[in-house]
Amino acid sequence: MLVSKNRDTSSLLRSEKKSLLRFLALYTALVILLITLLSLFYYQSQEKLMFSNQRAELSKYAYIQTKRLKVLHYFFPERTTYPRDPRFKSAIYDIEHKKIFSLLEDGNVHFNEEIYLSNHHVHFVKLLDTYYLGTKYLIIEVKEDTAWRSEALKRIVGYGMLAFIFFMMFGLVLARLFLKPMRDSIMLLDRFIKDTTHELNTPLSTILTNIEMMDTEVMAEKNKKKLNRINIAAKTVSHLYRDLTYLTLEQEKNYNDEEIELQGLIRNRIEYFAAMAQTKHLHFDLDLDNVIIHADKQKVTRVIDNLISNAIKYNKRGGKIGIRLRIGKLEIWDTGVGIN
Repeated sequence: MLVSKNRDTSSLLRSEKKSLLRFLALYTALVILLITLLSLFYYQSQEKLMFSNQRAELSKYAYIQTKRLKVLHYFFPERTTYPRDPRFKSAIYDIEHKKIFSLLEDGNVHFNEEIYLSNHHVHFVKLLDTYYLGTKYLIIEVKEDTAWRSEALKRIVGYGMLAFIFFMMFGLVLARLFLKPMRDSIMLLDRFIKDTTHELNTPLSTILTNIEMMDTEVMAEKNKKKLNRINIAAKTVSHLYRDLTYLTLEQEKNYNDEEIELQGLIRNRIEYFAAMAQTKHLHFDLDLDNVIIHADKQKVTRVIDNLISNAIKYNKRGGKIGIRLRIGKLEIWDTGVGIN
């Protein structure tokens, strides 16, 4: 019971792990997308806050520079020196966006924006009501203070990692809660299949053993045919039983490779399926070399059984099954309709 329980748990854990990994992969992608969008929104809000703080100061600079332009305008052409200020750079443009004079380090001017960031410089665009020296646009430029960006990125990385860890822990708990009903159902079904399979073994073995022990020489021909049909049906169920056993129980075993004489194994399996083949009057065409391989015998037997069984099932009545064995090559063919 302990071994069976361990197998149940091992098989279930693999299935649960696959489902869990698929869910977490999708969940992780959505979490990363959500955190990225929130980070972008936070970064943009910090940039707007920086512009809001800069706007007041740049408006003051624009007012000072406007007063200086007014003085220069009234004393022109006696005074021709453009007013400068160590706190900022400036430029003046006319109504058609043509440059009149510029001290800007970055000449990329956006006339349709009041304040913007360009190449680590903050530009403030002031529209003048009075055209001093023909000026319509006054541009104030200061170097960007990158402290806000460093602080914003630091917070994005820090809080982003914390949010990612929190969401992943929450997602793991959520996934396990969602998977629990499926896990219980799979465990119940798995246990039912294994118990049923185990119960089939005893009556099936009894039927096959008694068929082999019966003396067919003293039987009437009619009874021989009936016994043969029982034998075929029992072997068919036995074949299905081995398939079911392999799917539910045998995969958990540790198999050991051994030397297998394939010619003898193939003849043994043909003898096993002989009764089934006779019902459709099938003929075996054998071309077998003496080949020895190193592999797991139970798995090789299953491959051969499945191929011969399919060749019998889907063959035409009175057809042929060919088996050709060479070193490194095994061919099993039949005269059925075939598949694409």
